[in-house]
Amino acid sequence: MRRNIALQLMYVGTAYHGWQVQKTIATVAETLEKALSTVVCHPVKCTGAGRTDAGVHAEAYIANFYTDSAIPADRIPLAVNTRLPDDIVVVAAWDVPQSFNAIGSCLKKEYTYRIYNSRIRNAFFVDRAWFYPKPLDAKVMNRAASHFVGTHDFAAVRSVGTDVRSTVRTVHYFDISRRGDVITCRVCADGFLYNMVRAMVGTCVYAAEGKFGPDDIPSILEGKCRTDAGPTVPPGGLYMTRLWYPEETLGEIVPLLSPF
Repeated sequence: MRRNIALQLMYVGTAYHGWQVQKTIATVAETLEKALSTVVCHPVKCTGAGRTDAGVHAEAYIANFYTDSAIPADRIPLAVNTRLPDDIVVVAAWDVPQSFNAIGSCLKKEYTYRIYNSRIRNAFFVDRAWFYPKPLDAKVMNRAASHFVGTHDFAAVRSVGTDVRSTVRTVHYFDISRRGDVITCRVCADGFLYNMVRAMVGTCVYAAEGKFGPDDIPSILEGKCRTDAGPTVPPGGLYMTRLWYPEETLGEIVPLLSPF
């Protein structure tokens, strides 16, 4: 009987051109599918929870695939990890209903963006956080972030890249805080547009720099003009960190092994 298997992953995206399989460049999905196919002894097609971009990481990520293999789900992580590079790890696996789909069944997602805000760069944060040497006030950034919360048209913080029927999304929270030299930006929404999180963070950085006020965010969103908002910040500071599914399938997915 064909089974539907859900996998929880963590990966460092630096060496990959995003999640989605592409013809000539390495991606996370392609690498995972090749490893899984050697475990279950047939070609595998994985569906991922989101189309993370080149250089973006995941502390928690869900993918699913169908198989006729009888291998128990709890044995899959150990089996497939021996066939994966060190920067991709399967941390758990479950049998899920046939209707489960890693992206279609996902209720909401959280991304975290990290900024290393210091005059001197830190070698251990290369490609893991955005090094930004100018002083940033996290309180001003958090005030700007608060205006993104709610249901809005997010066209002003969307990069052109994929066609969507609507640019309206609901942001459940967007919190920015500082601990030492690291500024952490956590945002949760029912869905995200292409580069939406990175543009939202860039807009909050611009607010902290005084290029516009934090309370100007509502008018920027209403204007729907990408050039009115801040820049799209680099991908290396972005992580998928939490996902929510219906309780009868997976429930809340959190990082099992986070370095932060």
